[in-house]
Amino acid sequence: MANKNYVRLQKMLADCGVASRRKSEELIRAGSVKVNGVRAEIGDKVDPYNDKVVVNGRRVTANAKPKHRYIMLNKPRGYVTTMSDERGRKCVAELVADIPERVYPVGRLDRDSEGMLLFTNDGDFANIVMHPKKDIYKVYRVTVRPAVTDEMIVQFQNGMMLDGRKTAPAEVRVITREEGRVVLEILLREGRNRQIRRMCEMLGLEVARLRRTAIGGVKMGMLKKGDWRDLTPEEVKKLTADPNPSRHLK
Repeated sequence: MANKNYVRLQKMLADCGVASRRKSEELIRAGSVKVNGVRAEIGDKVDPYNDKVVVNGRRVTANAKPKHRYIMLNKPRGYVTTMSDERGRKCVAELVADIPERVYPVGRLDRDSEGMLLFTNDGDFANIVMHPKKDIYKVYRVTVRPAVTDEMIVQFQNGMMLDGRKTAPAEVRVITREEGRVVLEILLREGRNRQIRRMCEMLGLEVARLRRTAIGGVKMGMLKKGDWRDLTPEEVKKLTADPNPSRHLK
């Protein structure tokens, strides 16, 4: 009879707060994970309570499953979205070091960007929020130079070619216009690497500031830069069951 405790290795690592499922798969591919002394492979299943699972020399156990935490951080500029960095750069891990549970980032913000970043130790939650099919939108406030034309806004809305494929249509709203400076609110339904910066560059725009203000209808609000707070149960529910109506910016 099959052991009912067996689960996918990446799920076990995510449930234990090591990393998201996607990042756990990267750790497995990199050879950083061993099961019972043998280098793990993608597709391996484990018994979390009886198999010996080791990540980068440190044993991971499922005997005391951590309490699930769902954290919102207002990430400042200058921090990389990783829990450690070989180049010695400041990491977002420093900003959540006082959380007793072992949480990890859900998605990312590049070093020069700021604003709302989620953390969790719940692999299922992270998988839902990051899965492309879930289509969870993200809202950004972007200051660009020198000026934005109606034609540029149309290109954002219609989609642009990046890496050989067209971006999903974005929603764009002008917040303020000043001489040599425009503040935009941009809603994206996908999260390609440095997408807004690259789209602006293609249009000849310089991004002076980029701040994420909302994810899936959950807003950052007045959370101070560098601070974090727990998501409310209602916010967690909104992120995992977001209806994504056709239009969000008003």
